[in-house]
Amino acid sequence: MSNKILWTCVTIAVLVTVGLSVTTAQQPPPAAPAVQPAPATSQPGAVLNTYRAKQVLGSKVFIQGNTGIGTVDDIVFDDAGNMEYVIVSDGTKLVTVPWEAAKFDLARQSAVVNLTPAQYKTIPTYTTTTYPSFYTPTYRTETYKYYGLTPRELRRIERRNLP
Repeated sequence: MSNKILWTCVTIAVLVTVGLSVTTAQQPPPAAPAVQPAPATSQPGAVLNTYRAKQVLGSKVFIQGNTGIGTVDDIVFDDAGNMEYVIVSDGTKLVTVPWEAAKFDLARQSAVVNLTPAQYKTIPTYTTTTYPSFYTPTYRTETYKYYGLTPRELRRIERRNLP
C-alpha cells in the first residue's frame, strides 16, 4: 500500500509540474517596455522648428521698438537648398536679411530682427530692377556684418547636365 501511495504522490507531482508548465507556456510573455523615439535634434529637450514658405512669405517684420520695416517678399536659398536670406519689402525698396537674423513667430505671422532704427537706416536697399549678387563673398560678408553675424561656409553642389 505504501508503494501505491508513493506512486500516487509521484503521479500527482508529475501532473502538477506538467500542468504548471503548460499553463506557463500558454500565458503571453510580459510586455516589453515601450521604446521612446529618439528626439529629432541632438540636444535633449530641443524643439525642431519647421517652416513652410507660405507661413513665412507675407510675414510682418519688425526691428527694436516694435518698428515695422515691411513684409517678407521673397526667400533666397543657397545651392544646397538652405535658406540664406529673406527679402523684406516696404513697398518701394527691398532689404536683404540673413535667415539667422530673423526670429519668426509663425502664430502671429511676424518676425523680429534685433536692430535699432539707427542701425537699420545704414543697411543698403535695392529695387526689383537692381537685385544684388547674393552670393558674392563681399556681399555676403557685408550683409551679415550689418546684423552682427558671420556667414556660414557655403557648400556648392556641382550640377551636371546628363546627356
